[in-house]
Order: sequence, then structure tokens, then C-alpha cells
Amino acid sequence: MKTGKTSGEQSVRQNSPKAWLLASRPKTLSGAMVPVMLGSAYAWRTFFDNGREIGFDSPSFVTPLIANILCFLFAMVMQIDANFVNDYFDCVRGNDNETRLGPERACAMGWVTLPAMRWAMTITTTLACLIGLPLVLVGGWNMIFIGISCVVFCFLYTTCLAGLGLGDILVLLFFGIVPVCCTSYLICGEIPWLIGISCGMVVDTLLIINNYRDIDNDRASGKRTLVVFIGKKYAEWLYITLPTLALIIILIMYGWSEKNMLLCFGVYFLFVQTWNQMRAIGAGRALNKTLGKTARNILVYGILISLLIIFA
Repeated sequence: MKTGKTSGEQSVRQNSPKAWLLASRPKTLSGAMVPVMLGSAYAWRTFFDNGREIGFDSPSFVTPLIANILCFLFAMVMQIDANFVNDYFDCVRGNDNETRLGPERACAMGWVTLPAMRWAMTITTTLACLIGLPLVLVGGWNMIFIGISCVVFCFLYTTCLAGLGLGDILVLLFFGIVPVCCTSYLICGEIPWLIGISCGMVVDTLLIINNYRDIDNDRASGKRTLVVFIGKKYAEWLYITLPTLALIIILIMYGWSEKNMLLCFGVYFLFVQTWNQMRAIGAGRALNKTLGKTARNILVYGILISLLIIFA
């Protein structure tokens, strides 16, 4: 069994379970979980508020709970699929070279071979489609269009759109509006647009800090992210502005009670701490610590705001 390049002092066997775990980037999965979490919180709260019977016109095996679970599984598998696509194409293009500042990538490090990654992309894409197929029985044929869009833009993000400054728009759509609204619609038939927008804004902070760290490499390679367009100083302010607006949206929707404000302040305090650390570090691999804390902040946002929605 071949061994890939070392990560610190520890080597990773090529195409081993550990290699695939690293390739799936488990720390990024909070970005997939949180939108479905918020959509679920809104949907179940709506059921109980309206005194509606849990059940709808669909085959008996696709209950609201099953639909909810399928939404979670679809989001998680699509996130892993997107990570595999990003890993593969960045390696093929030579983006993951010795100048890379971000976490090490499986293909570039030799942990996963390119042919194996091509098979993995095929498997995860197919699996996501199979998971999402029963949801067509609940939400109708428009779910097929949404599912196809998720798959298409999963590939387009890495191959072209991220380098045109459109990555943040895709995050707002596919890590905010689409998963939040589709999850809620499939469970209770309602579409909470504002919660989807709030979620997309918060999740986008992960992309902002990622592109903030890589701004010099992206400029050198001709990759035109939003951070490259606006510069580091404006990117710093955008990073803290997004959760500010997101939490204001939630408070406008659910009221400025002490309990609601306390929950939102808990989220905001974490983002302010991370923002200050981001500005203090400024550049280099040390920003990976800020990236990890941003993923934590997003997960805390998902948990606390879901509680706010349920108990408001």
C-alpha cells in the first residue's frame, strides 16, 4: 500500500479510510447541516402552532420525519461531493501547490489517487440523487429541477464560478435559501425566505475567511473571488456585517425580547471574537485557526437560532 505525503509527522496510506475521511473535510459539514436544521425548526414549529396533523398527501412511507431525514442526508452527501469535486479539480489545475496556505488536500498530498477520486465523485453524486428522489413524491416535479441545480452548481462552483466572484452568491442560494426553504416546504408546505437569507449570510463567512487567507495566491493565479475584487479591508468589514444583518433579520421576525436578544448576542459575540482575531493575524497559515472558529460559529448559530425559532 502506497503512502501519501505526510501531514505533520503522521503519514496517510493512499486510498485508506483515513484518507477518505480527510478528503470529506468533516469540519465543513456544519455548513450543510445548519440550513436543514433551521428549515426543520421552522417547519415543526409551524405544524404545532397551526395545530395541523402531521401528515400530507404522499405515499405513506415518506412521512414528514422521513422527508426531514432525507433532507439532512442529501445535504451532507452533496457537501462531501462538493469537497471531492473541489479537491480533484484544484489538484488537476495545480492550484493545490507548495504555496497553498489552507488545510492540506487529499489528491494534492497523494492520500487519494485521481482515478479513485473520479469514482468517488460519481458515487457521491449518484447517492445524493437517489436520496433526493423520494422527495419528488412529496414536493412534486420541481424537486427534480432543484436537485439537478444542486448537482450542476456543485461542479460549476469549482470549475468556473468561484473564479468569477460568484461563489458568495452560490453560498447564499445553496447554503441558505434553497436548503432552508426546501426543507420547510417538504415538511409543512411553507417557505421561510428570510430565514434562508439569514442562514446564507452566516454560512458565507466561511467562504469570506477562506478567500481572505488565499487572496495573494488567488490574485497570482488569476482567480477573481469577491475578496480579490473588494480587497482585504472591505472583506474584513463584510465578514462581520453578514452575521450582523443575519441576526437583525431573525430579531425582526421573532421580536426583540430579552431571550431572543440574549441568544443572538451569544452568536454575535463569537463572530466578533473571530473577526478581531482575523484582523490581528492578517495573513498566512495562522488564519486556518480563524477558519475553524468560523465553522464553530456557524454551528452555534444553527443551534441557538433553531432554539429561538422553536421556543419564540
